[in-house]
Amino acid sequence: MTDTITVSVLGTGIMGAAMARNLARAGHTVRAWNRTRAKAEPLAAEGIAVAATPADAVRDADVVLTMLYDGPAVLDVLREAAPALRPGAVWAQSTTAGIEAVVELADFAAEHGLVFFDAPVLGTRQPAEDGLLTVLAAGPSAHRDAVAPVFDAVGARTVWTGEDGREGSATRLKLVANSWVLAATAAAGEVLALSRALGVDPEAFFGLIAGGPLDMGYLRAKTGLVLDERLTPAQFAVTTAAKDARLIVEAGHTHGVRLDVASATAARFERAATQGHGDEDMAAAYFASFDAPA
Repeated sequence: MTDTITVSVLGTGIMGAAMARNLARAGHTVRAWNRTRAKAEPLAAEGIAVAATPADAVRDADVVLTMLYDGPAVLDVLREAAPALRPGAVWAQSTTAGIEAVVELADFAAEHGLVFFDAPVLGTRQPAEDGLLTVLAAGPSAHRDAVAPVFDAVGARTVWTGEDGREGSATRLKLVANSWVLAATAAAGEVLALSRALGVDPEAFFGLIAGGPLDMGYLRAKTGLVLDERLTPAQFAVTTAAKDARLIVEAGHTHGVRLDVASATAARFERAATQGHGDEDMAAAYFASFDAPA
């Protein structure tokens, strides 16, 4: 394939919109679609064609990139796009969809002659906007050159996990990584909540752990969003974090592992969403510590 290709981006939320912009900046022809078209319209100012339907977006595309809410949403959208999908096109599936869903999506790809890559990403809004995501990818080495321009445009590095996207090795690694990220986020919120309840200045805690093995930049970043009231725009939304936490719990259950922390974390995110914090940064799980909005 040539260095510049035609890429269809299905889903232009926090991550998808940033990925579409970076693909366009890399010189690729980009067509974008989103269920709520108004969320995709700002991309037109950067030379990205906003399609009215998934079929319009994928027609003649070299690579289809999906970044939607979950596995069922991806399958629904690809079914809408099916009449226009070009056999032999590459499909980079970047939604965090879960292990069972990846199998369904890979089967759909096989039925329609698509080259399937299981390709979730690590990173939030800012790394996505900067083109510094980490792409976790599994797919046939014979077709990696075809998808490399996309991964290079959206990410700082690509970590290959396997040859067969249907096995979901990239998604499995993503779930393991997210289990740590989400647990750390929930713990950060609880530290602030307990500090408040006990009348302890959070800075006293930060000073106590400063420079030691318990200190971590992520803790300071997430607590900072709460303390400075910078929860919007979200780097990664509470509702999406809750979905990912449920996928982690389900994966553990399916494979005979009880994940108590992940279960509690999922409930915590869901409680925060119910309190009205669903569209805020996942650090807003802090509010789940209180019966009423803090």
